[in-house]
Amino acid sequence: MTERRKDLMVMLALLMLLILFFSKILFTSKIIRAPDIINEFYWGVKGMAGWSFWSLFKIDISTASWNPFVNSGYTNEGGDVSGQFLLFQRIIFHFFPSPANVAWYIVSSLFFGAVGMYCCCRLTGASRAASFLGGVIFALAPENVSLINAGHVIKIATIAYAPWAFWSLEQAFRSRRIFWFMITSVVLAFQFFGGHWQIAYYTCLAVGVYAIARTIGILLEERGGGKLLAAKLMGLNLVMSVFFLTTVAISLVPLASWSKNTNRGGNSGANVVTTSGTTQAKGGLDRDEAMSWSLPPEELAALVIPGFFGFSRQEGGDNPPNISSYYWGRMRFTQTVSYMGLLPLLLVPLPLIFRRNKYTWLALAAVVVGVLFSMGKYTPFYNFLFDYFPGINRFRVPKMIMFIPVMGHGVLAAMGLDILTDPEVRGTKAFGRYLLGVMLLPVALLLLLAAELSGRDYWLGQFYELLAQPTRFEQGPQLLVQRWNNLVVETGIAAGLAALFAAAFGAFQRRWLTAGVLPVVLLVLFLADVGRINSKFMFLVDEPQKAKGEKTPVMQYLLAHKSNQYRVLPMDGGDPMQYATIGIPVMFTSNPVQQRRWQEFLDAFSLASAMPDMVNVKYLIYGAAQYAQEKAQLGAKYQPVFQAPDGGEIVLQNKTALPKGWLVPAVAQINDLQQALGILQNPAFDPHKVAIVESPAPFPMADPNSAAVLLSDSVAVTTYEGEHIAVSASVPQNALLVLGEKYYKGWKATVDGKPTEIYPVDHILRGVYLTPGDHKVEFVFDPLPFKVGKWLTLASFAFFACLLGREVWIRRGKREQG
Repeated sequence: MTERRKDLMVMLALLMLLILFFSKILFTSKIIRAPDIINEFYWGVKGMAGWSFWSLFKIDISTASWNPFVNSGYTNEGGDVSGQFLLFQRIIFHFFPSPANVAWYIVSSLFFGAVGMYCCCRLTGASRAASFLGGVIFALAPENVSLINAGHVIKIATIAYAPWAFWSLEQAFRSRRIFWFMITSVVLAFQFFGGHWQIAYYTCLAVGVYAIARTIGILLEERGGGKLLAAKLMGLNLVMSVFFLTTVAISLVPLASWSKNTNRGGNSGANVVTTSGTTQAKGGLDRDEAMSWSLPPEELAALVIPGFFGFSRQEGGDNPPNISSYYWGRMRFTQTVSYMGLLPLLLVPLPLIFRRNKYTWLALAAVVVGVLFSMGKYTPFYNFLFDYFPGINRFRVPKMIMFIPVMGHGVLAAMGLDILTDPEVRGTKAFGRYLLGVMLLPVALLLLLAAELSGRDYWLGQFYELLAQPTRFEQGPQLLVQRWNNLVVETGIAAGLAALFAAAFGAFQRRWLTAGVLPVVLLVLFLADVGRINSKFMFLVDEPQKAKGEKTPVMQYLLAHKSNQYRVLPMDGGDPMQYATIGIPVMFTSNPVQQRRWQEFLDAFSLASAMPDMVNVKYLIYGAAQYAQEKAQLGAKYQPVFQAPDGGEIVLQNKTALPKGWLVPAVAQINDLQQALGILQNPAFDPHKVAIVESPAPFPMADPNSAAVLLSDSVAVTTYEGEHIAVSASVPQNALLVLGEKYYKGWKATVDGKPTEIYPVDHILRGVYLTPGDHKVEFVFDPLPFKVGKWLTLASFAFFACLLGREVWIRRGKREQG
């Protein structure tokens, strides 16, 4: 059997193991219980099952998209259009039965990453069996698998590219050929196309550190290369960086433009600093928000005792029965667990003792630096990066980088398994001391357990406030005993597991187990260990009716009575995406990253004001009990027009909702944000009479104190599509045409075919000034950053295709000569 076939057999075994391990979520008619899946991700992919075969391979990158159904209009300037390049996702969701196809996509991503991890371990010199373990650790480490519980499908799929980036980069440094450096660029670009930009950013940081370390290492090893070698390595790294930026430009350029004016962008107003008497806002997220998901130092204990601080579960329902205590640590909340399995921790010391080569130190750096980074606000290290390193302050959840330590553990564990089975190593005194440490771990855990049991009252008194602290999900006096009992049980389980591993190591040392049997025994124990933890994060429920796409009576009413130029605002806690998916525009959908203007509008939003009218909210959806409580507050403005047959939901019509477009005869220039928002909140403000603007009108307008309303009938929207809106207007006097759509820099307008400026109106809307007469006004969404990025990416693809063809030609020539 050839070496390549042996590797393929190992990969096949890895796939079979993952399918068996995840069979509960793969072979089912249920769906993973995670709001991020049920309410968001599943809506975006469920329609792929009905696509024709050839449409799976259709890619349309002709224009950036503007979604009129979500969040009163949403775009990221085309930054997500590159997701169409990920054809594998479409294939999975087309051919596998729903809703289990979500789980199949997750597991296939974990398999993809595990194979990359296997290949990385092989490059370090690890055996196939040891590299197999490295791949298994990556795919099954609870730190990664518990992301299933959070519904972070895109995050898992993006993480899966990370091992391949390091594999291709190591190939590049070994061969020192430009081809492999460009392969690394392409891998990183496709990871970015996956859509989880924080994971992609963290991977790029780690790849950059790896590249610098390897470059310095080579220069130190090959001192005779001199300046020529240094110039070559620097040139290759530069080519890799530039080619990555051009390849990913279709996403990166528009996203860079889009992000500037978000609540995380450079203009967010956060992180105000004073230097030499000058006050300046650096932008990004507020420091407390950005660091709220930092890993507390005491939770490093959970790397050995996974349930020490309880277990997380998604806040989509009650705890599964196999979780006795919910997470009670210092993070605001968490949906994952930091555990990676006890076996990797036991194997990590071996390469540090017996094989201290460059890969050992690089993997150790991945573990140590990754953990320090994840601790966020608790370390000067992360605070320094937050203040001075570009991009760090744009993201929250420092703990999200923990996939890098998982990879470091995988490499070190693979190296450790080979060392463990090396007969020469087992005869050394150093190995004897190592083995003693392995034996002492269960003893230490048993002593801890004894201290917990014997000093129960003392410890409860010492840590009463911490143990009894309520969370957003749980309150009550029962928490104290519940958490303590869970802590004791988890310590006992960890001690028992450590004893089993120690027994396996001892039996092997005494030759009761052979070198061929030991890896199997360790793998079984590892699977039992992580399987117990992972089972707590794979909770299934029946597919909700809304996820099936069945139209409720309320939806049917809205479809029958609405114009697509009006919006709906669910007030009953229902998922807005169930309306948007069937073509009903909704005013608001939750998103952690919002445009700054829109977020300010939302923060000031009042149902009693004209703010709902301005964004064309014609219908509110209430629960019957909720409406009965709030009916008096809503007043006559909102009247019930439909009630579901079961009496559970009521549709209210906004009697003062404005049409999609209207004319305003007068404007008031107000540049103070709080003053403008205060006027919008005032129920006396009539956006039909006066518009709030931020710059002078180009020609005289009526006095805002005496203006009369211009008839809205003089405005007709003739075309209303995502990226194209056309309006006919008969204007009796100088007026401002206001469109009930968000102001955004990527829109361009023409009046009677001639370009005109679009002005921000009423803080979030867009407007065009018109002179008397009949006019045709067209709005087209055509952002320049998307076009620039698209052509850069296409040029990079074309160049890489030529390079790839050349590589194939060279290899074919070598085979013929050989």
